[in-house]
Amino acid sequence: MVTLEEFHQYFTQSILSDAESRTLLRPQSFFETVCEDLVSIGDLTKNYTYADYVKKGTEAFGYDFDDERGVLTILNHQYFQDDEIQTLTRTQLDSKFTRMKSFLKKCFEGFHSYMEETSDAYSMAYNVKKYYDKNLILKVRFMLLTDGRVTRTLTDISSEVFLNIPVEFRIVDIEYLHKIYSTATGIGEFEVQVDLPYLKINQKSDSYESYLAVVSGNMLVAIYEEFGQKLFEQNVRTFLQFRGGVNRGLRNTIETAPEMFFAYNNGITATASSVEFGENSNISLIKNFQIVNGGQTTSAIYSASKVSKIDVSNVSVQMKLSVVKDVGRQDEFVSKVAEYANTQNKINNSDFFSNSPFHKDMKDYSTRIFAPATEGSQRRTHWYYERVRGEYLNNQAYLSAFDKRKFLLENPKHQLIDKTLLSKAENSWNQKPDIVSKGAQDSFKKFADNISEVLENDNLAITQSYFRDAIAKIIMFRTVEKLITKSLWYDGGFRAQTVTYTIAYFSAMLHEMALNLNFNNIWERQALPESLIDMLDTIAEKIYHKITSPPAGYANISQWTKNVKCWESVKEIKIKFENIDHSLFVDSQEIKYIEKEEKKAKVVDTGIEKQIEVLGTPLQAWKKLNTYYSEDKSALKLSSMHTDILLKMANGEIALPSEKQSAILYSLKKTAEGEGVKLI
Repeated sequence: MVTLEEFHQYFTQSILSDAESRTLLRPQSFFETVCEDLVSIGDLTKNYTYADYVKKGTEAFGYDFDDERGVLTILNHQYFQDDEIQTLTRTQLDSKFTRMKSFLKKCFEGFHSYMEETSDAYSMAYNVKKYYDKNLILKVRFMLLTDGRVTRTLTDISSEVFLNIPVEFRIVDIEYLHKIYSTATGIGEFEVQVDLPYLKINQKSDSYESYLAVVSGNMLVAIYEEFGQKLFEQNVRTFLQFRGGVNRGLRNTIETAPEMFFAYNNGITATASSVEFGENSNISLIKNFQIVNGGQTTSAIYSASKVSKIDVSNVSVQMKLSVVKDVGRQDEFVSKVAEYANTQNKINNSDFFSNSPFHKDMKDYSTRIFAPATEGSQRRTHWYYERVRGEYLNNQAYLSAFDKRKFLLENPKHQLIDKTLLSKAENSWNQKPDIVSKGAQDSFKKFADNISEVLENDNLAITQSYFRDAIAKIIMFRTVEKLITKSLWYDGGFRAQTVTYTIAYFSAMLHEMALNLNFNNIWERQALPESLIDMLDTIAEKIYHKITSPPAGYANISQWTKNVKCWESVKEIKIKFENIDHSLFVDSQEIKYIEKEEKKAKVVDTGIEKQIEVLGTPLQAWKKLNTYYSEDKSALKLSSMHTDILLKMANGEIALPSEKQSAILYSLKKTAEGEGVKLI
């Protein structure tokens, strides 16, 4: 387990590395890093926005609005930037929260009209005022982010009413961030207080135990109101509102026949890490409650109660609650439940992207492929692909000082690839800047959709060439970030939007000119050629002035850049380059040849990997697997050929399975393991 002090050191270095690689001020890098973590666990929505405003007695560094629950969050930070963990005192807290209150009051009074319209702060103040005028704000949260540790003498900050709106105070300190990284599920520890009669299902399982219960509409509303999106972190779908027939039916039942809801609705399926029981023998506490199937049901009841003011006291919802004993298998368990239970609306394959072979391939290449040495360095390094949150840090946790230094030299922090950065770089090049501008979660969802579609059509698509090209796009993305920050024409604000629109425009321009960028050239250099940087700088300047001068009716620049109409208007910009460096590009036939050769190599590699795993599986495991299939415990029905191969393997009659036999045995093994069978 990584200690708090070790995590703090890692976190501090992460911020420094991120700030340097993206040419950001450290406080902004800190803010964005923490907010992305909070989005990932449901503490913030994907709509959070960075926008600093600091004046005497007034301060805010961003905001977030959960439109479904009507929760406005004003964000601020106390970033110490110290090698040692500092203590956040009560005096500092009071000062920060007082300044945030002042900011909110001024927003409600309309002080955005005195700001520069192209500033991030204007957009923030404008939106807050809009939510207020439309009576959309039901609760305000003042959230303070810090790399320090809150003083031990502070046990609680009482909620209050400010400007006739309920207000609560939240502090996200280094201990809270450490818990996010330390929790195996990645969702953080939280507890839900309940009082539920239940029926325990008698079963023989070492992996989980199940309970049946009935949750009242009011209880479900109260739970969702307190925890919000945190309840759905592992759900494969988001609430689709009342667009589909299923959801209209939900609303009609809630409104006209609430007592029939239990009969008409399938209820919810949930998981937990553990449960506790009260003196009345009811379930009194659920730890890490996750609604795996039933997001629509929950959101529909909440919306009916809070938005439509419908009485839900007579609504009863059946709940199947599974306590997953093996935390390490929780993601797999949830995925299977979602796959088999979610039938209300169509789910895209990308919704199960966490189990995609894409991750295995990317991880494999990031481990095997060395980046070319640059600037005279004799040490070659890896680009580290972090599939699971905290994996990079956990890999260092139990290393000796010498081995840790070696690991960091071979896997430098600035060459850490996370799915957020990868999705932004890929979507920008795929000409989806409006999607990237919507935030990390939307960007990743679109990326997952694209990759899932690619893999459905070609399961050999993720090759070494794909990996190197992806790194080249990340290098381009980061380079554009830096050049914009350093440019004389840049007045500040909307850098992220300018970056994605610049790369998207460049990609579209090359497509129109039938030119193919030589990504391998970027990979070999580990940098962009100067002639390419000059082209991107010219484009970025035009893009910046275009997106910060929206048409009438689109005064909010942040919202404008999320609109596909913004992208259509940007594509109308005419930029001509008189002397194009043709060494930047590569012939289409060469690209096709490389792809063909690498797919051949991947077929061979995949076959060898399967043979190695099959040969490394002990005989006892094959015996157990044979019993499992012969007793018809699997959903998969074996052909006579498959049955014969498995039986011979279990009896030790196949000393060295062929490539074809290995492929069959490997598939049977993975299927059983996916159904929860522990073979070893």
